[in-house]
Amino acid sequence: MLFKRREKLKKRQKLANFFAPSKGLWRSFKYIWRRIWRINATPYAIAFGVAAGGFASCTPFLGLHFVIAAVIAYIFSASILASALGTAIGNPITFPFIWYCIKKIGDFILGNEQVVGEEVRLTKHMFRDGWDGMWLTLKPMIIGAVPLGLLVGGVMYFIVYRAVVLYQKARKHKFKS
Repeated sequence: MLFKRREKLKKRQKLANFFAPSKGLWRSFKYIWRRIWRINATPYAIAFGVAAGGFASCTPFLGLHFVIAAVIAYIFSASILASALGTAIGNPITFPFIWYCIKKIGDFILGNEQVVGEEVRLTKHMFRDGWDGMWLTLKPMIIGAVPLGLLVGGVMYFIVYRAVVLYQKARKHKFKS
């Protein structure tokens, strides 16, 4: 098999490599962007796919981000592969910030007043009262995810669209000569 290690990693090494890649996070980031640019599709399809992934990453539905992004990409005739790569915006480092922001935005839209220590009280209700307690936290997060997701998706769309247009133009010019 190609690209196989000579010596297998131990479970502990695999776990450490999952959280902190031995080749570095920057290399992983560059790999994702190169994969996006090399997708054989229109700049719209690639950019909208990445934007759909960014939007999906702003939702509080862990485990469904790929599915949500793929459905949005399919509906708008965008690249499903690009939507999957776009969900990389949501990761263990960014999720706490995203969830905090969508909760605050949702509370603002719903007019919920915040008192000191309310997050602790809501967390206790969430586990004690079942679905009703969970809905107190989840409802503002779902509502707050829409504006933040649209903002993140819009910013990602314009950045990726311009980058893909420039990349495809340079690539076409390179192979023309």
